[in-house]
Amino acid sequence: MFETLTKGFRAAKNRLSGVTELTAENIEPALRDVRLALLEADVEFSVTKRFLERVKEKAIGTTAQSTVEVAGKKIKVGPVERFVRICQDELEAMMAWDGEPIVWSDTKQPTGIMMVGLQGSGKTTSSAKLAALLEREFGKKVLLVAADVARPGAIEQLQVLGEQIGVPVFAIPGGRPVDICERAVKQCKSMKRDTIIYDTAGRLAIDAQLMEEVGEIRRRTKPQNIFLVVDAMIGQDSVKTAKAFHDQLDLTGVILTKLDGDARGGAALSIKEVTGAPVKFVGTGEQMDRMEVFRPEGMASRILGMGDVVGLMKDFEGVVDEEKAEEDAKRLLQGDFTLEDFLEQIEMIQQMGPLQDLFEKLPFFADAAPEGLNVDEKELVRTKAMVSSMTRQERRDVTLFRDQPSRLERVAKGSGHSPKQVAELLQRFLFMRQMMGNIGQQAGMLQKIPGMKQFAMARRLRDVVKTGGLEQNPMMAQLADQLLEAAVAEGAVPGGGGAAAARSAGSSSGRRRIDKSKKKSRRKMAKRSRRKGRK
Repeated sequence: MFETLTKGFRAAKNRLSGVTELTAENIEPALRDVRLALLEADVEFSVTKRFLERVKEKAIGTTAQSTVEVAGKKIKVGPVERFVRICQDELEAMMAWDGEPIVWSDTKQPTGIMMVGLQGSGKTTSSAKLAALLEREFGKKVLLVAADVARPGAIEQLQVLGEQIGVPVFAIPGGRPVDICERAVKQCKSMKRDTIIYDTAGRLAIDAQLMEEVGEIRRRTKPQNIFLVVDAMIGQDSVKTAKAFHDQLDLTGVILTKLDGDARGGAALSIKEVTGAPVKFVGTGEQMDRMEVFRPEGMASRILGMGDVVGLMKDFEGVVDEEKAEEDAKRLLQGDFTLEDFLEQIEMIQQMGPLQDLFEKLPFFADAAPEGLNVDEKELVRTKAMVSSMTRQERRDVTLFRDQPSRLERVAKGSGHSPKQVAELLQRFLFMRQMMGNIGQQAGMLQKIPGMKQFAMARRLRDVVKTGGLEQNPMMAQLADQLLEAAVAEGAVPGGGGAAAARSAGSSSGRRRIDKSKKKSRRKMAKRSRRKGRK
């Protein structure tokens, strides 16, 4: 969803490449690219203007390359890198907030969380998602309160969601919202629950009756947290809505929904700057576990095209069994990986969320991927359908398809695909397994030497990139380079010199073999001459 913003910042970086100093003249075209990107992404105009003024003030006068030390290594930092860093700092400052995402009760009273917003913004679903998050990650016991009696089906919807996540729901059908919330506090204490979430009613537009109702609920229940639920799809209108609610209720935070869609993302940058109420939680999918604490640094990093490694690792930690993952990796590198394992990997990836979102969290994915790249989610579904149509024996032994071609027909019919598509899948799987097995075997007996295993894997990967016609794939090439760099750092390749030195190691090892053969022939000649001398 941040494609527009990322594209603008990338264009700005390209304009500044090659400059030795940032001046008012050479920075203006770059700032123009950023300005257009921010406005196109629905960032509020005054917010955009202030952001650019701060960046310009800090950037002008930044001079030629200097060297900084990071983790014991000296790295050259030029004006472009400084410009990116200034942008990142300012983006983070626009969205940053301090302390815990939830203000917890410091008395025996349960912690109150009041959810407000317009109709259709996703309050009811977000209430259930937040309850699941608090129980899962914060260890809280939550009670959901169905206080939206205006919308038909709202109470039933919350009850269904509550049953789905295992959280009790308090409701009084036909009751007044204020009375329901007030009685829910007593119910929460009697059930020994420590957190209560009020799902209040919304409207199609802000009106006096809505504001009076939520204001009365606030006065009666005194919640520590008042969260406005905002749909990221409505752009700058979300900022106006947030300001109206904040003036009336003094919001403690905002929950931004539908952040996984094709929204332009401007609301995330504008809301705090305009209202003072920061975004604290974001909804990133339809499933009940697709809500997370908002991380400004991760958002800023993704906007600048540098990915979000921390967010990616959190996604992995949520679905991956570390011990099993290590065993799978070993078997993969030994070439002992089956379609059954492959199916498990597909299901794990699907649990982590949309593929496009995962790829965007990869460092520098925006720079490496072609412009406008959209990851085909259906390809994963098609692959899973074909593998799921196979028997367990077939998944474990793909040679059965070679010996009995009729199996291809059966799997094709069962998955709704053609035999050719099934055969292509098996071919890709066998190639991948062979490739990874070869990578794992290259280290041999030398793998105990620090870095040697990584070096052998990297060299093999580099060979695959070249021989497989994948030279044009920048991500594969970059991965190989990073592995080679790691090998150099661990001492697998003496003398350092970066990836280029590591890549040239193959040719230098060849020269060493020639030198050894010459030494051997010299020793033989010396031995013959000694024998002649003794005779």
